[in-house]
Amino acid sequence: MNRLDRITATLIHLQSKRMVIAKEMADRFEVSLRTVYRDIKTLQEAGVPIGSENGVGYYLVDGYTLPPLMITEEEANALVISEKLLANFADKSLKKDLESLLIKVKAILRNSEKDKVEKLESRIAFSSKPEIVENSWLSVVQKCITHGTVLHISYSSIGKNEITERQIEPLAIYFTGKSWVLIAFCRLRKALREFRLDHIVKAVPLTEKYHHKTPFSINDYFQAQIEKYSKPS
Repeated sequence: MNRLDRITATLIHLQSKRMVIAKEMADRFEVSLRTVYRDIKTLQEAGVPIGSENGVGYYLVDGYTLPPLMITEEEANALVISEKLLANFADKSLKKDLESLLIKVKAILRNSEKDKVEKLESRIAFSSKPEIVENSWLSVVQKCITHGTVLHISYSSIGKNEITERQIEPLAIYFTGKSWVLIAFCRLRKALREFRLDHIVKAVPLTEKYHHKTPFSINDYFQAQIEKYSKPS
């Protein structure tokens, strides 16, 4: 993250709570406390009304906001639930992306609404054992799908003690309940293949774009798979 993006993110973070401690921002942006202090000073010199309480943290003067979005209480609550779910059962990259989104949503809420969201967050728990997927490729894969770009992967084949290098064209993803699966055109095999994200050792997005004459439909793909495996042998 460059300095401008970090300072902008710092402003949004300050708007997400009544009071934010410097260490919280240092941990989030993976910078030193000194860097946080410099970023705060930069915002103050730009005219952003940031106050502080010794030993407590920083706060924005009530009434200062970014351009508002129309977010209902129900929508904010839905995001809280989603974040809690993903914290326990999701890919780390997806969890991080949603956490960042929720902070932005909180930033535009009134103080009374922020209190309600924080209350809800403290009252939600899941009794089942977390099934966090340790890979961090979901965010990368999503971008390749939306941008239509080729992905280079190092893949550990299921049931085989080998790693192959492949260039693939990501088309869709689905969740099995335990792992994320990527449907892609594999240039090595010259056919559609499925890749479990937790078996991808390395993923490098390329700038090359791919084009398919026939638009891909995940529903058509699933239907074709059903027909394929339901045929009598």
